Amino acid sequence: MKVTEQDIKTVASLSRLRIRDEEKAEVTAQLDKFLTYVENLQAIDTTNIEPTTYALPMQNVFRADIVKPSLDRDSALSNAPLKEDGYFKVPRVLEA
Repeated sequence: MKVTEQDIKTVASLSRLRIRDEEKAEVTAQLDKFLTYVENLQAIDTTNIEPTTYALPMQNVFRADIVKPSLDRDSALSNAPLKEDGYFKVPRVLEA
């Protein structure tokens, strides 16, 4: 794909970048090289390749969810500065 100076001006404007006149030739060549590389990638046949998010196989690293005994309500609320009807009570932070 051939990138023009107008393409560079458009991309710079959209991305809010200021590209100096002496940089335009280098940026044009770099963007042209990148887009040529992407075109080469598009030529690769990927019909039998399964889509993936990661390059390496991933597995769930969470532990099994096992029910275990926990604190009873009275013990959990024993040191609470404010409590009401078996729940923690917190000061209101939003106006009514």
